[in-house]
Amino acid sequence: MSAEAPTKEMANLAVSAGGKGTAKRDALLANEAEVQAMWEAQRAFEADAEDGKTGVANPEDKFIVTFPYPYMNGVLHIGHAFSLTKAVFRAQFERNRGKNVLFPFAFHCTGMPIQAAANKLKMETESYGIPPQFPEDDPEVRARMEAEMAAAAAEKAAKAAPDKKAKGGKTKLVQKSGTGIVRQWNILKKMVPEEEIPKFVDPLHWLNYFPPIGVDHMKNFGSGVDWRRSFITTAVNPYYDAFIRWQFNTLRAKGKVLYGKRNNVYSILDGQVCADHDRSEGEGVGPQEYVLIKLRVLQPDHDQARHGKIKALLDQEAANGRGVYLVPATLRPETMYGQTNCFVLPTGEYGAYHVDATDEVFIMSARSARGLACQLHDSGKGQYYTKEFGKITCLETFTGDELLGLPLSAPNATYEKVYTLPLLTISMGKGTGVVTSVPSDAPDDYVALQTLKDKPDFAEKYGITPDMVEPFDVVPIISIEGYGDTSAVYMCEKLKIKSFNDRAKLAQAKDETYLKGFTMGVMAYGPHKGAKVSDAKPRIRDEMIAAGQACLYFEPESRVMSRTNDECVVAATDQWYLAYGEESWRDAVRKHVLNQDTFNAYDPNALGKYDYTIGWLKEWACTRQFGLGTHLPWDQQWVIESLSDSTIYMAYYAIAHVLQGVDNLNGDAGKSPGKIAAEDLTDDVFNYIYCNGPMPEGTNIPADALNKMQSEFRYWYPMDLRVSAKDLIPNHLTMALYNHAAIWDDEPALWPKGYYTNGHVLVDAEKMSKSKGNFLMMDETIRKYSADATRFACADAGDTLDDANFSRDTADVAIVGLANEENWINETLAGVSALRTGDDLNFMDKVLMNETNRLVKATEDSFAAMQFREGLQKGWFEMMIARNEYRSWCSDGGVSMHEAVVRKWIESVIILICPICPHWSEKMWKAVGKEGLAIKAPWPAADEEDKLLTRQAKFLRDTLKNFRAAA
Repeated sequence: MSAEAPTKEMANLAVSAGGKGTAKRDALLANEAEVQAMWEAQRAFEADAEDGKTGVANPEDKFIVTFPYPYMNGVLHIGHAFSLTKAVFRAQFERNRGKNVLFPFAFHCTGMPIQAAANKLKMETESYGIPPQFPEDDPEVRARMEAEMAAAAAEKAAKAAPDKKAKGGKTKLVQKSGTGIVRQWNILKKMVPEEEIPKFVDPLHWLNYFPPIGVDHMKNFGSGVDWRRSFITTAVNPYYDAFIRWQFNTLRAKGKVLYGKRNNVYSILDGQVCADHDRSEGEGVGPQEYVLIKLRVLQPDHDQARHGKIKALLDQEAANGRGVYLVPATLRPETMYGQTNCFVLPTGEYGAYHVDATDEVFIMSARSARGLACQLHDSGKGQYYTKEFGKITCLETFTGDELLGLPLSAPNATYEKVYTLPLLTISMGKGTGVVTSVPSDAPDDYVALQTLKDKPDFAEKYGITPDMVEPFDVVPIISIEGYGDTSAVYMCEKLKIKSFNDRAKLAQAKDETYLKGFTMGVMAYGPHKGAKVSDAKPRIRDEMIAAGQACLYFEPESRVMSRTNDECVVAATDQWYLAYGEESWRDAVRKHVLNQDTFNAYDPNALGKYDYTIGWLKEWACTRQFGLGTHLPWDQQWVIESLSDSTIYMAYYAIAHVLQGVDNLNGDAGKSPGKIAAEDLTDDVFNYIYCNGPMPEGTNIPADALNKMQSEFRYWYPMDLRVSAKDLIPNHLTMALYNHAAIWDDEPALWPKGYYTNGHVLVDAEKMSKSKGNFLMMDETIRKYSADATRFACADAGDTLDDANFSRDTADVAIVGLANEENWINETLAGVSALRTGDDLNFMDKVLMNETNRLVKATEDSFAAMQFREGLQKGWFEMMIARNEYRSWCSDGGVSMHEAVVRKWIESVIILICPICPHWSEKMWKAVGKEGLAIKAPWPAADEEDKLLTRQAKFLRDTLKNFRAAA
């Protein structure tokens, strides 16, 4: 049966709640409170290694699953809950399978987000008072501010893409915030009492406030966490701080942490590298290398009035001995032999900037000049493009129109002189705003050039004369088998592309020509004729740079905004960095991941993403100069950034209950169960615990405590499963693999055994949005639907890398379904005297027993494969269908149900649904007279399915259905 959607029969299992009352929901909530109190009293989810063990004789005895600790700048929402359930469900499933299961949980506070939010709140209260009286509180002022924002956004959009018609409606900011102005005070007002808000100007208050709330909400969800092992990050927690210092000392000793100037995404406003967790936009975006081609501006030769400013600049700089260049940014330096012209955006804004390193003048966008000023011209000498980092002198400004019709000398081009032409699709938010044109191999360039040739009126509108366009034919430079030596022309003719309105076809043509050109292309022109493009590309790049015809330039692959609302650049800065990508390190990680005996990705698509990231991930700046976190042990001016202090903390869970214990998130030494002082956690101590080092000499920590921590680590590691959303594959998850491979390089058996990743979650098939009213906080959802119904809807939402769908209707159906099944079970067992007994089973009894056996095994297989939606279909919906058919057959045949068969079904369904709805299972387990906890009950025993009986039952079912249809 497909897991994509419930069958009609499954859908019909829902029974009307009979009005808008909440009695059934309230009953579930009341039971959940009782069950959670019982679990806490019995310490049901605390798990320990067996005393005296230094290892595990049978690795199947234990199971540890972890989940990335959430960032604590607010409360958890349904997106957290959905991903979290994958870990929670699997942990409970393994408990029912008899494993000793550990599911620990902690809270992340490292980095810039909390610091930035506290700073913003401080600025608001200092500017507008407490409580603040914001200007937009006045309706007239708010309307004016929103209108100004909308106008500015429309103007920006028009400049970026003048060929697109502006659309009406609100800006994104207005849509998201309602007022169009996002205030930190208002954000906090939705989560905390207003009188509490002023305290949040202190970033440390966030650390004290939100993590305990996170614990409470997780408990309300029935998450099954061993809370003795919980903690927060940063130097506020001295125990975790010591652990991170040891990790980095170890990495440095192994040659994995190095120092030097490296290109990283950087916030000029913040004055430091902007890592993923420091960003409000652009997570996962890294630096992209471009080559700036120097197109020398020649003296204008058409006596156009618009060239007055450029003539003056040329004369001025000639007197200074400087050349003036338009500098397009390209990813394809090997195609420069085919240049026929250069493009600018007529409405674009450009500047002429003095580049100190080359004593030249570059004409480019202000945005790209800002980035260039943060980059190295000569990495060997450590020489930047400008004398002062981040500062560049603008000599003159131009509109794109003032640059049209300029003659240029283009390096490597076959034409002695080319001209600047208009292109209306240039984005000023990417590259330099200048585009060099190679129509032989770039479909966009070919279409633009042909448009100017075919539509003289269009060319004339921009002051482009025929001699600037007509003489310039396509130059064949790269030969591709099946595409000829002008692949762009071939693809445009093949797809019948006539204009820029054929955007989808143009995108297809561009992707295909670029890919085929790089992988299959052979140079057909120039000194590298006959060489593969993939080999010639870096050579041509280096030759042009050496000849002074080009230089390197970097920018983020797409827009990145810091949490201080600064658009980031790529900067070469002195950095401590982790040498990800180093050949031996990379190969060890890849070997582990691609071996199905050592690593389970649960999805071939996810495995492909890991393989790609392992090959792509390179040197990573692991420190910043301010923010919350752990200071670098050997260079205290640096703070370890948030993705770098969260790679092997799963190993800290193994000992956290000895160091910190219950209700001690901040690591108060007075609450330490092991009576251990954080200052006694030296590198030698951690080496003994984690790396088989010798017993540390002169330590104040008792040997019994050291041995307990070592045995706990050796028992629980390796980590059996880590669960996460898919967006952590390109960073955290792959970095965790690298760090495990470095710290335990001599013990690959301790590296992670499996990662499961899921897509993001929609709510009622729409992206979560406050304006749509479907942005659900986790605890609010629990209060509205109950924990079990929320978990039920999460299980039904989906299990793939694609976006899942949390349906509030499904949560409503779950409330009714759980209540109805409780009633049926209680009523059936209350009338047990009316049921048949004995060993004599009729055909219908055998069918239900067989279906129960089949579905127990199918549910087990689904849960083990992390397919919880499929497991829900088998272990709940199909179990209901099987029971309903049996009940109907017995009723229609005037035969009582069989007690043993019914009990088998009831006891099975209670445990089958336990990983998803454990509170309901606990209540029903007790109701059927079972001892102990349902969460500790064994998985139902199941005989082998009688497949002949299954086919016979299907034949009977189909026959009855056809008979009824014909009646």
